[in-house]
Amino acid sequence: MEKSTITLTRKIQLLIDVPVDEKKEMWEKLYRYQNRCFRAANFIVSHLYVQEMIKDFFYLTEEVQYKLADANKDEMGMFTRSKTNTTARMVFNRFKGEIPTDILGSLNNTIQSTFSKNKADYWQGTKSLRNFKRDIPIPLPVKCISKMRYDSEQKGFCFNMFAIPVKTYLGKDFSDKRLIMESLLKDEIKLCNSQIQLKDRKIFWLAVFEFEKDEHVLKPEIIAEASLSLEHPIVVKANNVRINIGSKEEFLYRRLAIQASQKRIQAGVEYAHSGNGAKRKQKALYKTENLESRYVSHRLHLYSRKLIDFCIRQQAGTLILKNQEDKIGIAKDQEFVLRNWSYYELQTKIKYKAEKAGIELIIG
Repeated sequence: MEKSTITLTRKIQLLIDVPVDEKKEMWEKLYRYQNRCFRAANFIVSHLYVQEMIKDFFYLTEEVQYKLADANKDEMGMFTRSKTNTTARMVFNRFKGEIPTDILGSLNNTIQSTFSKNKADYWQGTKSLRNFKRDIPIPLPVKCISKMRYDSEQKGFCFNMFAIPVKTYLGKDFSDKRLIMESLLKDEIKLCNSQIQLKDRKIFWLAVFEFEKDEHVLKPEIIAEASLSLEHPIVVKANNVRINIGSKEEFLYRRLAIQASQKRIQAGVEYAHSGNGAKRKQKALYKTENLESRYVSHRLHLYSRKLIDFCIRQQAGTLILKNQEDKIGIAKDQEFVLRNWSYYELQTKIKYKAEKAGIELIIG
């Protein structure tokens, strides 16, 4: 039976909501948690790999049991506890008192799940074992969030995470983040286990929400056919109605203009007044940082939204993306197209919007 819900992730900036003299302590706590997560993740994945590959240790004696099971439940088992609990207990003992066990438990479950999906590739040697870096996100279980509320004085949503008071910073929010947070307070949607990302002395909450799928009057027999191209980002047809969404002039030329602008700024950095060193010289460059990627993401969100809205108006319950494999292959052969046209990103945005609207997506 098809699930009636869908999970979506929203990136929300958080500010530590404590007096200035206490902020240093809070930051130290978060960076300590991140460091312990980084170390624990590598410990867990290393132990899991050894457990799975122990059968290949042909130099062990025949008396060694190598069934990955609890010895109390299986006479051939080699563990003193369940397989999942082996790595959990290992990191609990190693980092006891340095980080909440709820974080380690969530981290262990996530890595166990991911490892199970990829272990066949590890065994065949077609994929390397994952190596976790120091900027790993910190798991944020729902049970570690408390006192969620809206503070009218601070004009933000406030809550405690890991006993650290924080508030949301939405800025000029042109997305649906504010509406989602309001729905969360009204218990209209569900909050799932999320993550906290520390980047450039900023805190980002990678919040995962569970939504009910939108209910629309859709007919599976009505098929909308769409194709992605360079001339028009999306061309879609349904019920003898055909529309073009976006244009080359709107998307590609603007993107090339941003690239050219950044090249001019980079060339001019050499002649900028230094003042306080490299930071002062590169001030203009910092202003355009990620400008192109932000522009592209915004336009692709708009194009995919218009496509799904068209399908809903036409009551199309099935959406087919035609000849995508051929076009992606052509893009890989042509460096200009590959660099300036985001086929995969647009396809990803169409996929989750179609799922949320209850439209079946077929990629041909």
